[in-house]
Amino acid sequence: MNIQNFLKTLKTAKRSSASTLSPKPYQHLPHLISQFLTASKPLDASTLQDLNSTAFHDILTNPHLKASKCYRFFNFVVQNQSILSFKPDLQDHLTLISRLLKARLFADAEAMLKTVSIDENIRYPFLVIASAVENCCFESKIMAKFFNLMLKVYSDGGKFIEATKAFDFMKNNGIKIDERTCTVHLNALKRADELGLALDFFNQMLQAGLEISVYSLTSVIDGLCRNGDIKEARETVEEMSGRGVKANVITYNTLIDSCAKRWDFEELDLVLGLMNKAEVGFNVDTYKFLIDGYTSYGKIEEAERLVMEMHGKGLRVDAYLYNLMMNGYCKLGSIENVLLLLGRMRDRGVKPNADTYWPIINWHSKVGAMEMAMKYVREMQKMGFELDKVMYDMLIDRFCRNGMADEAFELQIEMERKGFHADISLCNRIGELLCKTYQIEKAKMLMNIMIKRGKCPETVSFTSAIS
Repeated sequence: MNIQNFLKTLKTAKRSSASTLSPKPYQHLPHLISQFLTASKPLDASTLQDLNSTAFHDILTNPHLKASKCYRFFNFVVQNQSILSFKPDLQDHLTLISRLLKARLFADAEAMLKTVSIDENIRYPFLVIASAVENCCFESKIMAKFFNLMLKVYSDGGKFIEATKAFDFMKNNGIKIDERTCTVHLNALKRADELGLALDFFNQMLQAGLEISVYSLTSVIDGLCRNGDIKEARETVEEMSGRGVKANVITYNTLIDSCAKRWDFEELDLVLGLMNKAEVGFNVDTYKFLIDGYTSYGKIEEAERLVMEMHGKGLRVDAYLYNLMMNGYCKLGSIENVLLLLGRMRDRGVKPNADTYWPIINWHSKVGAMEMAMKYVREMQKMGFELDKVMYDMLIDRFCRNGMADEAFELQIEMERKGFHADISLCNRIGELLCKTYQIEKAKMLMNIMIKRGKCPETVSFTSAIS
């Protein structure tokens, strides 16, 4: 059936309904619209000229049509505005949104609500929409879903003032507020760096008597911690605990991570005390945050104690945590403890990685123990880990500093085979050393490598010696 025949049948159905006073006007519409929606006929002005706003509204309210089909028909009408004599009004939008909410088609309802609330082309002020909804006589459950969805739409769209209006309207009119929607709004405010508004809204939630979830609490705590207000965050956790809202391990981890990164160990002790009092145990992330903070500050022994505690509890300990401690001991110049940790790591079945060997290689090469440095390089390579360009450059530089021309040259050749190119300054230094030790053939080989790369030797001693 084409659209023209459909509209003629629609007019016939309306005339028949008026003459017979049928209690079910447009009873044939469901079948006709179903056929129309599956048809692919070209449209022009003549085919839609008889469709008016009254008939359109009757279609949207017809109980024999599913909400999903009404939604498709609505979109069809919107997409063909240029050949219609009317535009869907606010009442049409709200009528269909109500039906979509009843049918639990929330994504479609949200898309429609966006067009009337935040779309710049047909946006209506909040109070206009609220008044129209009240006139529609929505069921209480549907009205609650509508305004909670409206709060979410405003929040997602960054319309925070309108979101507050929606919240206040629900609170003042006894409409049930969904705490999960409030959490979504808190997160949106936090992402927009509107911490002040987030705290104000959180207080509004409390004043409205909402049952605050741990998710909302954690969102606020995260915002405070990001802003550096750790003390206020901890005090908020204490206050909410008195109200019966218990923080979970994620909430406490947010506080612990913030304290550890700022080396605020005094506040950290207070947070750990709260956590212990609430009988909330550590998880893997808790240990990671603490170990990271302790090692970066130099409290390596405390970090090591926590790692052993993790092993004792059967928690997974990865190489990353051992690497943190090794780096810490290297900064303190305690290579003995680094090697002890490497041994314990192996004994515990934790597989080292390239980052494990880096501080060991770096330390030995720094003090001139190049043979030991290369011993760990070869050990690392046997385990399947390769040097990167930074490590190659560092080792070549250290060989040059120690006057070890052959070793620097061989490592540079290995580096080229792996697809890395040594810095031109390093090549010049290797060339100088080779010339000073009368290894002219190797120096020529190095020069050829440099020329192929489009580089020329820069030092006089290098070029003159070869000449």
